[in-house]
Amino acid sequence: MTDTPPHTPSLPLQSARFLTLGKSFYSDVAPVALTNPYRIALNEELARSLHVPDALISSFEAIPELSGEQISSAQTPVATVYSGHQFGVWAGQLGDGRAMLLGEMTDSEGQRQEIQLKGAGETPYSRRADGRAVLRSSIREYLCSEAMHGLGIPTTRALHLSGSKQYAMREQPETTAVVTRVAPSFIRFGHFEHFYYQGRIDELKQLADFVLQHYYPQCLSAENPYAELLGDVAIRTARLVAQWQASGFMHGVLNTDNMSVLGLTLDYGPFGFMEAYNHDHICNHSDHQGRYSYRNQPAIGQWNVFAFGQTLVPLINSVETTEQALDNYKSAFEQHWQQLCRAKFGLETVQENDANLFNEFFQLMQDHRADFTLSFRSLSHLKNETTTTDDELFALFSGAQALPDWLQRYRERCLTENRNDSERNAAMLAANPKYILRNYLAQIAIEKAQQDDFSEIQRLNRILQSPFEEQPEAEAYASLPPDWAGDLCVSCSS
Repeated sequence: MTDTPPHTPSLPLQSARFLTLGKSFYSDVAPVALTNPYRIALNEELARSLHVPDALISSFEAIPELSGEQISSAQTPVATVYSGHQFGVWAGQLGDGRAMLLGEMTDSEGQRQEIQLKGAGETPYSRRADGRAVLRSSIREYLCSEAMHGLGIPTTRALHLSGSKQYAMREQPETTAVVTRVAPSFIRFGHFEHFYYQGRIDELKQLADFVLQHYYPQCLSAENPYAELLGDVAIRTARLVAQWQASGFMHGVLNTDNMSVLGLTLDYGPFGFMEAYNHDHICNHSDHQGRYSYRNQPAIGQWNVFAFGQTLVPLINSVETTEQALDNYKSAFEQHWQQLCRAKFGLETVQENDANLFNEFFQLMQDHRADFTLSFRSLSHLKNETTTTDDELFALFSGAQALPDWLQRYRERCLTENRNDSERNAAMLAANPKYILRNYLAQIAIEKAQQDDFSEIQRLNRILQSPFEEQPEAEAYASLPPDWAGDLCVSCSS
């Protein structure tokens, strides 16, 4: 690894503000380049927002600083230390086992964004692992983080993906990759847990003050800024989980070390989007107890917020005040979930029996294993009078004798709104995506990439950037999954 040659355009990286916290919070690391890395994908829209030089964007080569090949003399890559609860059990010290914080870049809106490499080699927190990420999981993270951004769900983002013919051993040998992730901050609940459970309250306070100063300055004027911080984190987390539920997204590993203090979707491992609706669906085949099933996500989000709140008790200095701040989660989730449901069902006003109407539709999907995304998209085309548009919905609910009765009550409810068909349909189409990152679509892209064909990654990324729009040329990507897709399973191994 060498300093960037003078003639090579470099990234406008600045030192990360996280480093001002001091060496108790991180360890210096050095990326270890993949063997002969090559570019698989570059997010041009994000790159331009971050003022990446045009010469680097237009090149077909992997960007040296984003593939672990080079660092400039001004950069100090670090891996941060944190702890956490994994599957509800205290796991002790964890940390960035294969992630490295390079620094920060300022985006077009003047916001500083942290730049992180994932898969660039061992760190002091690798726990006897190799610090690498395999191509399979790196493609999934690259695609899904951008798909979530397209859906309007808060998320870390993906800037660059580089690959190599270098292998790492998982269940079998797999080629490796480095994905470059971008977020305002990668601070997790687990960062707070690390210092709390070690009784290092001074450092805990230092971390909380850092987060308040840079990410929650509106809380500083409160009577108790730490309680205000907890309340705001609870609200952000609740809103995030509600958005996951409304899009049928399942994270798969909602450990406290995978929870963002900024309410971002963080760490794309064995995630999945709901297809045939089953509220008990588990997208991680390592989750034998179903702790992180679709139905459990809201409660697990609350559990994790409580774990975070526990760490702030010494700073809030009142258990009662802490509990009051934690109460924000439940009310915020319910409020936002109902708001998202009204949007998905095309309703502007609130009426007494709306929740029952929503729940009955979910139950119909459950009983008939109707496709989550296509069911709501088809509902978005429904007219106030029975037409051939009904056929599309009935095809998804084969043999559903209760569907006509539900549709009659739904239409009666729609008629109480001051909206015509076209207005309601347009609003619903803007709330119910046509395109999601189905597991089988990601698998096709992965298998092509393993044969050095990266075109499907670019094609999928382009489609998923506009998931609510009709894209006639991409109609096949909105189809029901093929039969073989049912055999796909995803684990934590990456």
